[in-house]
Amino acid sequence: MAIYYKGILFLAASAFLGEGIETLVNMILARELGTHGLGLYMSILPSIFLLVLLSSFELPVSISKFIAEREERYHRNILYHAITITIVFTAVLFLVATIIIPYIPVFNGYHPYVRWLVLILIPIVSFTSVARGYFMGKQQMGKIAISNFIRKIIQVVVLFGLFRFISFRPEEALLVAIGTLIGSEIIVFVYLVSTFIAQFQQLKRQPFSNMDRKVVRKNLMAVSIPTTGLRLFSAFTNAMQPFIIKAALVRSGMNETLATEQFGMLMGVAVSIGFFPAFIAHSLMIVLIPAVSKTYSQGDYPSLQKMLQQTMKLTIVYGIAAVAVFYFFAPELTSLFFKSEIPALFLQLLWPFFLFHFFIMPLQAFLIGLDLIKEAFFHIIWSILVSFSLILLLASRSEWQMNGVIIGMNTGAVLLALMHYLTICKKIGVSIFMRGMIQKPTEL
Repeated sequence: MAIYYKGILFLAASAFLGEGIETLVNMILARELGTHGLGLYMSILPSIFLLVLLSSFELPVSISKFIAEREERYHRNILYHAITITIVFTAVLFLVATIIIPYIPVFNGYHPYVRWLVLILIPIVSFTSVARGYFMGKQQMGKIAISNFIRKIIQVVVLFGLFRFISFRPEEALLVAIGTLIGSEIIVFVYLVSTFIAQFQQLKRQPFSNMDRKVVRKNLMAVSIPTTGLRLFSAFTNAMQPFIIKAALVRSGMNETLATEQFGMLMGVAVSIGFFPAFIAHSLMIVLIPAVSKTYSQGDYPSLQKMLQQTMKLTIVYGIAAVAVFYFFAPELTSLFFKSEIPALFLQLLWPFFLFHFFIMPLQAFLIGLDLIKEAFFHIIWSILVSFSLILLLASRSEWQMNGVIIGMNTGAVLLALMHYLTICKKIGVSIFMRGMIQKPTEL
C-alpha cells in the first residue's frame, strides 16, 4: 500500500502547485478578457474538452488497468497493440473531425483559426494517452505530476508575457487564450512521449511474453469503450450546460449579454475557486484506478474495504475544511478576479456542489476498478437529468434565475455521489456507515 500513498502525496503536492498556477491563469484571463470574454472562453472549453476526450479514447484508464493487472513480461506486447489501435483510431477521428468541424455551430462567434487549432489536439492527445496509461499502470506518478505541472506553468508564463507586452483586440485575446491552452498540450506531448519511448526501449531489451492480439484488444476495448461512453456523455452534457443555463436565464427575462456574463462569473470565478482543492480528488482518482483494479483482480476485499474507508476519511477532512474557507472568505477570494459581490454569493451557495464532487472523483475510480462502469454511466445519466430539469424549471423563472441554476447543480452532485457510494458499498461488502465490515461482498 505504501507505493499508492507515495503516489497520492506526490501527485497532490505537484497538483497543488498546478492549481495555484491555474488560479493565476484564470485571474489573467478575467482581467484581459473581461466578463463577456471570460464567459465566451468558459462556453467553448467544454466543447474543446469533448474533443480531447474523444481523442484519448480513455486509453489512460484502460491501459493503466491492464498493465496493473498483468505481469511485467506482458507489458511490451500490450503496448505494441495499444499503439496500433491508437494509430488507426487517430487517423479515423482526424479525418472525420476535419470534415465535420467547419459545420459545427458552437465555433461561430470565435476567431476562424479556433476551428483548426483544436484539430491539432487529436494526434497530440491520442499518443500522449498511451504514455499516460503506461506510467499510471506502473505507478510512476512522478511523470504524470510533472506533465501536469508543465502544462500549467507554460500557460501562465505565455499568457502573462503576451498580455503584458502586446495589446490584442477582444477576438484576438480569446484566440491567444485558446491557442496557449493547446500549445501547453504540445509541450506535455513532447515530454511524456519522449520519456515513454526511452522506457519502451528498455522494455524491448527485457524478456517478454506475447499475448494474443484479440485478447489484448478485447481487454482494452472492454474498458475504453464503456468508459469513453461514460466520459463522452459527461463531456457532452458539460458542453450543453452553458447553452442550457443561458437559455433558461434568457427565458427568465435576462438579456443574452448579461446571461453570458453571469455564466462567466459562475464558471470562471466561483467554480474555478471552488474546484481548487479538487487536485487531491484528482490525484486519488489517478492512483486508485490501477490500485483498485489490481486488488480486485486478486480478490482482496479487506484491502478494498480499507482503501474505501481511508479515501472517505481523507475526503471528509479536506473537503469540509475547504468549503468552510470558501464560505466564510468568499468576498476576499472572488475579489481577486472581479470587484463584484455576485461571484462571492455563487461561491457560497455552491458549497454542496464542491464538497460532493470531491467524493465523486475517487468514487468513480473505484467503480472503474471494480468493473462497474455501466453502473457509473447510469448514475451520471440520472444525475444529469435531475440537474438539467431543475435548471430549466427554476432558472427560467424570474424570481429564481441563477439561484435555480445553483440548486440544480447542487442536487445533481449530491445525487451522483450517493449513488456511487451505495453501489461500491454493496459490491465490496462494507456497511454504509463503515462501522463494521460485511464479510461476504454482494455481487451486483
